[in-house]
Amino acid sequence: MRQKVLEDGASELSYEIRDIVKKAEKLQHLGREIYWENIGDPIQKNFKIPTWMKDTISAILQEDNTYGYSHSKGVPGTRDFLAKQTNQLNGVQISKEDILFFNGLGDAISTLYQYIDPTSRVIGPSPSYSTHSSAEAAHARQAPITYKLDPDNNWYPDLDDLYNKVKYNPAIVGILIINPDNPTGMVYPLEILERIVAIAREFDLFLISDEIYAKVTYNGQRAFTLAEYLGDVPGIAMKGISKDFPWPGSRCGWVEFYNRENEPDFDQFCRALENAKMIEVCSTKLPQLAIPKVLSDPRFPVYRQELNERIGKRSKLITEILGTIPQLKFNETKGAFYNAIIFEEGVLKPHQKLQIEEDGVRQLAESWVESKDTSLDKRFVYYLLAAKGICVVPISSFCSELQGFRITLLEENEDLLSHIFTNLKEAILEYLES
Repeated sequence: MRQKVLEDGASELSYEIRDIVKKAEKLQHLGREIYWENIGDPIQKNFKIPTWMKDTISAILQEDNTYGYSHSKGVPGTRDFLAKQTNQLNGVQISKEDILFFNGLGDAISTLYQYIDPTSRVIGPSPSYSTHSSAEAAHARQAPITYKLDPDNNWYPDLDDLYNKVKYNPAIVGILIINPDNPTGMVYPLEILERIVAIAREFDLFLISDEIYAKVTYNGQRAFTLAEYLGDVPGIAMKGISKDFPWPGSRCGWVEFYNRENEPDFDQFCRALENAKMIEVCSTKLPQLAIPKVLSDPRFPVYRQELNERIGKRSKLITEILGTIPQLKFNETKGAFYNAIIFEEGVLKPHQKLQIEEDGVRQLAESWVESKDTSLDKRFVYYLLAAKGICVVPISSFCSELQGFRITLLEENEDLLSHIFTNLKEAILEYLES
């Protein structure tokens, strides 16, 4: 080309959660059955949407207004409904003008980081959900800046690490919280959240809180939302319905701006995000119209509680199967759909492998791990996929130096769930002994 085409930051864009699907599809062509433990899609894991919710959405489709554009910031009635829900928390108070809809949180995340000055940075957790870490790194054209989540302390943030990195890096303008956390399944205690706010206040930062799993908690936990503990610090909460309803295919998410009137620069940033959406005209309308009807239905809280109890039960079952392996750092999850499982330091070796009888499958697996640059947890994940058909994601792909893998807690068929994780346990033990 006569001029350089690709932007420098594009090299930071990666998404192993989806990339590993390409390898799994090659195995499917060779006859291997695949168990998809790589992605948080309840529908793919045999979940059935209740009839009452389908009927509610079907009724909206009968209205002609559904087929037109919405307001660029989102359907006014829906934004008003959501603002009132936030205000009932007795924390930060907002109006519908502080809410902006996107085509899913992926759209919101990429847009948000796009409009941060390239010399300014947002520090996020490690392990980190790769949509955040990749988008932040791409905007800055360099590797993400992260604070540590500690697998030896319930996956809680290392607040000393966070404080020092903020203190000694003046480029940092914001702190990202993912609560409940993906990929660890951790739920932040209130005192930790309040200490993060104190750091933001001391260094004049804003907070971003990804709350897509805020209603997905279990085992006696609940997630505190940003509006409840933020105080007077500027902040952005990111929310959606892909996990709550769940309706991942709706691609419907929104952000809520808090305390924008307290900081002119932050308010200008929020206005830039609003203008970016206005250029696109609007976000998808149907799911926006469904939000007040579904969330205000008296059946919804009962339904969501039952779903959370089922996920909690599955987390206990997985703990029984995997929690006793001494070579693993294992934490029982409290929220979201995932568990991040870490190998103890030194137990993974570059010669380890799983036995694979089929020549074609074995040759394919060996081609995936032949590079010396392949991390040790990726090597395990690729052998696991080829030998057992279990598709998980390596933790090193979540912007982390730790070695392990992420699983989901979504399989509705309990017998199949037990089968998958019993096979996973056997594979771990075989691999480590090889």
